[in-house]
Amino acid sequence: MRLRLPEPGGTTREYRPRAEPLALSAPGPLTSRTVFSAAHVVADPYADTTPGSPAAVDWDATLAFRRHLWSHGLGVAEAMDTAQRGMGLDWAGAAELIRRSAAEARSVGGRIACGVGTDQLTGPAGLPEIRAAYEEQLAVVEESGAQAVLMASRALAAAASGPEDYLDLYGHLLRQASEPVILHWLGPMFDPALDGYWGSADLDAATETFLDVIAAHPDKVDGIKVSLLDARREVELRRRLPEGVRCYTGDDFHYPELIAGDEQGFSHALLGIFDPLGPLAAEAVRILDTGDVEAFRKTLDPTVALSRHLFEPPTRFYKTGVVFLAWLAGHQDHFTMVGGLQSARSLPHLARAYELADGLGLFPDPARAESRMRALLTVQGVPQ
Repeated sequence: MRLRLPEPGGTTREYRPRAEPLALSAPGPLTSRTVFSAAHVVADPYADTTPGSPAAVDWDATLAFRRHLWSHGLGVAEAMDTAQRGMGLDWAGAAELIRRSAAEARSVGGRIACGVGTDQLTGPAGLPEIRAAYEEQLAVVEESGAQAVLMASRALAAAASGPEDYLDLYGHLLRQASEPVILHWLGPMFDPALDGYWGSADLDAATETFLDVIAAHPDKVDGIKVSLLDARREVELRRRLPEGVRCYTGDDFHYPELIAGDEQGFSHALLGIFDPLGPLAAEAVRILDTGDVEAFRKTLDPTVALSRHLFEPPTRFYKTGVVFLAWLAGHQDHFTMVGGLQSARSLPHLARAYELADGLGLFPDPARAESRMRALLTVQGVPQ
C-alpha cells in the first residue's frame, strides 16, 4: 500500500509506509542517566468545549500514556510545557493532573517530577502575588509526593525589574522547599513571554544570575533543566554547576551529543521529544549504560530529524506533532487537543512528521498508523 502525502504548494508525492516496527530489546531500568519524558495530555473528544474554555481531559488515556513511559524505565515530567501549561491547560486542570499522576506513579513505582509555576494568576501581578502563586503550586506538588520543577513564570518575567528580583524570589522558594528541586529555564523560542528571563535579554548576563541562584542554595537544587536550543551554552553552563547539581538537557535539537557528554561531563534529560520517542530513547540509554557511546549515537542520532521537524518555528506548537504521533501510534483514539491546538500545524507538516516517524519504526502497528493517516488525508481532501 502507498500513500499520497501533501507538499506545500498543493502538490503530492508517493510514500510507501514501513511494514514492521523497530525491534527493541526488553524494557529495563536506566542506570547511567536520569531521563524524564515531558508528557502530553489526552483531551476528551466528546466534551463540548471551545478554545479558551477549561480543558476537558480524558484521564484514563492520559494516565495510560504515563504508564507506557514508566514501563520503559523513563521518568515522567508532569504538568509542564508539553502538557500545554498556559496553552490550553489551566492551573485547575494542572493541579488535578499532578494529583492523579503522582498517585499513579506511587502505584506503579514510577519516577515523577511536576511543574510549579504561577499560571493561576490572571492579568498583571506584583512580586508578592507571584511569590504566593508559586508557593500555592509548590504545596500541591509536595503534598502529592512528587519532585518539584520550578518553572519559568510569565508573570515574573513581566514584573521583575532586574536580576535582584529573581535572586530574592527564587531564594525564598528554595529555602522553603522540602526537597531539592529542578530549576527550569525555558527560552523565548518556546514561550515569547519569557524573553529576558533572569533579568536580562543578554543570555550571558542571564546565565550569571541563574548560576548565582544555584550557588546560594546548592543543597536545594537537584538539577537544572535548560531549554535554550544552544548546545554550546548548555555545555558551558553544566561545567560551572556546583558538585552534585545535575544538568537535564531540554535541547530538542542536540540531545544525543549532550546526553553522550564529553570528558568533562554529560547531561541527563528532561525532553518533550521523548514523549513520542519514549521506547526508542530508553533503548538508546540502555545501550549507553553499557558504555557503548558509538552504538548509543547510532541509535539516537537518526531521531534528530524528526525532533527538529516537530520543534521548527513557531517552536511552541511542537505539542501538535507530539499528540498527532501519539494518535498514530495508538496511544489515544483521536487527534483532538485541549484548546483546539490540533489546528496549530499544517497538513504538510503533519504528513512529514508521519513519514519521519514511520521511517524510524516508531509505530507499534504500522498498518494502523497508515490507516489513520489515510483517513486524515481523505478528510482533508488529499486523494488517495
